[in-house]
Amino acid sequence: MRVGVVGLKRGLYLAAWCGRLGMDVVAACDRDAGRHAEARELLPGAVITDDWRELLEQRLDGVVLANDFDEHAPLAIAFLERGVHILSEAAACRDEAEGRRLIEAVERSSASYSFAENYVLHPHVRLIRQAADGGELGRITLVEADYLHGMSPEQVTALTGDPAHWRGRIAATAYCTHTLSPALALTGAWPVEVSAFSVDEAEPRAAVALVVRLSSGALAITRHGFLQGEPGSHWSWVSARGTKALAESARGPAQRSWSVRFQAEGWTQADGALREEERTPPPLRVGGKTVERGAEGDVLLLEGFRATVERGEPPLVPVRPAVAATLVGVAGATSLDEGSRPVRVPDVRG
Repeated sequence: MRVGVVGLKRGLYLAAWCGRLGMDVVAACDRDAGRHAEARELLPGAVITDDWRELLEQRLDGVVLANDFDEHAPLAIAFLERGVHILSEAAACRDEAEGRRLIEAVERSSASYSFAENYVLHPHVRLIRQAADGGELGRITLVEADYLHGMSPEQVTALTGDPAHWRGRIAATAYCTHTLSPALALTGAWPVEVSAFSVDEAEPRAAVALVVRLSSGALAITRHGFLQGEPGSHWSWVSARGTKALAESARGPAQRSWSVRFQAEGWTQADGALREEERTPPPLRVGGKTVERGAEGDVLLLEGFRATVERGEPPLVPVRPAVAATLVGVAGATSLDEGSRPVRVPDVRG
């Protein structure tokens, strides 16, 4: 499988894993020429360029889009028109119109679109999903999810206040998919309406909370941005409350934060006793070696992409759920601008 990569920061990390998993990265692109030397060292023989359009002329099976957060859809559409499979690593679109153009491009193309949402595949989310799919939680009524970074005020300002950086030009609500996508995956639902709130009115761009009504009737409450006390080493905490039980990722240091606390009340048990346990995910092994916990989501993501390209298996996160999760952030920006009023999320179920 011949792969191209656009964006050589996060993209170079994914390119390295592509190689370890048996894919051949034959072309890579970044506007920053300073990243080309490292790419040439990691990807000997690959075409390295500063113009992504040159990759359209390469013979590629798939392309990993890891360029700026808000610039993916135009590239995805261009590659889809060439029959190249897409793995898109950040926001699916900037607005509803662009999202619908992307969906139309996927449905016209002989190639597929996969959303590179690794947080759906992290160990703690997989454990919670296993409990949900097995019926242990009952009907899920409330999902909470955090994607938080503990950084100094100076570091936050350097990112969100820099118009040359994509974080400086996106809405505070935009980077919501690492929380919304797990919520949608756990419930099998679609977002219907969102109300957005700044966590701190004195620093409104630092962190936001989204309250999202889902098509199943459940509620999702998500928080993302920059707040102190990030959960463990992976910035993610997820909780799912159902009509029978609760499953939530453990709040603890590094390795323990990948585990899940499960609790079922006594009235749900045959013996009437409260059931509580902590579940630890089994190790993921590739080529006889154990994968680091933080890389498991990326490895499963890339293996899923390869299965889609080579065997025609369905994308792990296809285009419509990707656009739906992204548009929560778009609708959330409107809510935030208009006093946190509830705003309908565009329905892209088709």
